Amino acid sequence: MRAGEAAQVPPLDQRVPVASVTDDVADGVPVRSYRSEATVEDADTLVYFHGGAFFLGSLDTHDHVARALANATGWRVVSVDFRLAPEHAFPAGLDDCWAVVRWAAQQGGRVALAGDSSGGTFVAALAARAADEGLDAVTHQVLYYPSLDLDFDEDRYASLRTEGTGYGLETAGLKPFNAFYLESGADPDDPEVSPIKREDLSGLPKALVVTAEHDPLRDEGELYATRLRQAGVPVTATRYEGANHGFVQNFSWIPEFARVFDETAAFLNA
Repeated sequence: MRAGEAAQVPPLDQRVPVASVTDDVADGVPVRSYRSEATVEDADTLVYFHGGAFFLGSLDTHDHVARALANATGWRVVSVDFRLAPEHAFPAGLDDCWAVVRWAAQQGGRVALAGDSSGGTFVAALAARAADEGLDAVTHQVLYYPSLDLDFDEDRYASLRTEGTGYGLETAGLKPFNAFYLESGADPDDPEVSPIKREDLSGLPKALVVTAEHDPLRDEGELYATRLRQAGVPVTATRYEGANHGFVQNFSWIPEFARVFDETAAFLNA
């Protein structure tokens, strides 16, 4: 599956241009940094965690998303090449992402966390960890159709039933795929595994939660937004009608979905 993903990555001359792209290492973790023409020297940092059910995805598969984020927001975007399951189960990838978040905070300026799907799991878990550890530099969390409850309880989330077949992401595959991440014996009731199970969401960074109409994960994302709002956290929640899971990656051939980057920019720069 990873080889198939790599084969679909477009050549550089077909990708959205940005002012600069730099491969680097942040506290031992490989990263790729993007700057647009509008990115100033001391820009705030958007740390991006790619999706892929914790065992797929890479800097290259989500390179076009990071470029679009850099151009839309004007922030420096740092995409994280975290370790993947099953070779590296929980908490390896999460801890890699946390190392980069701390590194970004040391650079000065504000830090936003963004991620799609399983990357959204990392966003929610690390936004909470930042709040717990007093890392005040983390000011925003951006979650695109996040996976927030690795129990995948169809009785709790109706969308797992109603949107679970025929739209690309199949509910039947969620537990088998995510089992790779849990092979370390991780407990789906642990809020760092399933961030929606954190009891107290007060004091977390302001949030943009983007969901897709035809996504089995839709309801848990929307419940997270509701619970954040109830806890006093400023929240912008948007459901993209007609969209399915993964639409942020498909903006190049479904242009109407590209507005998600403008929405992200408005949220970060308000």
